[in-house]
Amino acid sequence: MSLNWISRADRLQALPPYVFARLDELKAKAREQGLDLIDLGMGNPDGKAPQPIIEAAIAELENPESHGYPPFEGTQSFRQSITRWYARQYGVDLDPDSEALPLIGSKEGLGHLALAYVNPGDLVLVPTPSYPAHFRGPLIAGAEIYPIMLSAKDDWLIQLDQIPEAIAQRAKILYFNYPNNPTTATAPREFYEAITDWARHYQIMLVHDLCYAELAFDGYQPTSLLEIPGAKDFSVEFHTLSKTYNMAGWRVGFVVGNQEIIQGLRTLKTNLDYGIFRVVQKAAETALSLPESYIEVVRKRYQERRDFVINGLSKLGWSITPSQATMYLWVPCPVGMSSTDFALTVLEKTGVVMTPGNAFGEGGERYVRLSLIADGDRLGEALQRIEQAGIRYS
Repeated sequence: MSLNWISRADRLQALPPYVFARLDELKAKAREQGLDLIDLGMGNPDGKAPQPIIEAAIAELENPESHGYPPFEGTQSFRQSITRWYARQYGVDLDPDSEALPLIGSKEGLGHLALAYVNPGDLVLVPTPSYPAHFRGPLIAGAEIYPIMLSAKDDWLIQLDQIPEAIAQRAKILYFNYPNNPTTATAPREFYEAITDWARHYQIMLVHDLCYAELAFDGYQPTSLLEIPGAKDFSVEFHTLSKTYNMAGWRVGFVVGNQEIIQGLRTLKTNLDYGIFRVVQKAAETALSLPESYIEVVRKRYQERRDFVINGLSKLGWSITPSQATMYLWVPCPVGMSSTDFALTVLEKTGVVMTPGNAFGEGGERYVRLSLIADGDRLGEALQRIEQAGIRYS
């Protein structure tokens, strides 16, 4: 029965198709046809969370108090763990009572921040390509999006001097993300200093997504925006435990930074959710207290996968500069192929799933993102299938 008298809200009509959902449909169809898929599409880490995290969750399940509603702002012990972790990782001092807020994953927080601060018609700056939540959240809130085009010739860094003066004067928020998903680009400290000065001049809120900072290689040390003097006056930074600690399905992250901005997000969330299950918060505390040696093991794993796949692709004509961070490779499509065409060709011929770059905005066209989320044997098989299918860059 068609309910043609029930119409969806305009905010949903404004959203472009969610490519990951479409990919799920195509993957299901391929499985029905008997294809053995090697899914390198989503940033979904393989394997389970470290054993101490699992044990902490199991123990907390026995606590009767953990089965009721948690505090809206998260438990005090989790917030304290967050701020201690930031002090240890970046030398940034934060007040756990006002400058840290647990989230049901960073994607939830990024989207809800837009609902808390964007009025219909407000101008929001978002690089393209970028993580979809950076532009979808503002779109749902009714924002006018100004896409900042990123380019390989600029090492995928935002070029502030290319943003028109009239746009900068109108802009309310700038979302950005380094180490970058999907391009894997990293930004030097000088970039953070420049964007802080620029945002202060134009009175623009900065929203930085720091989800991949621990997955850094070859001695590279990512910068937190909050390390920059004065940035906390108008900025917040998002983080997640999904990638570093293999907790993607646990749905836990946090935001830190300016207390007024965080209070606005907290106010919205008190009207929309009841926070994170205490058991998950206790597990997350354990994750943030794991020794640096654990993170070194994770880094080594992804670096080895990075080098293995780059070497394999080089034999097929690709020349890819090793990424300094993240769990991805940003791979150019063969000449004459769009990102969608190339991703579908690879899927249909080989059963290897990659994400078309246009899923991340118009600036991602003619690239695909490959996630390093399988062990060496499966990555080797993926490369072998691509070679056997005659797929080459040149």
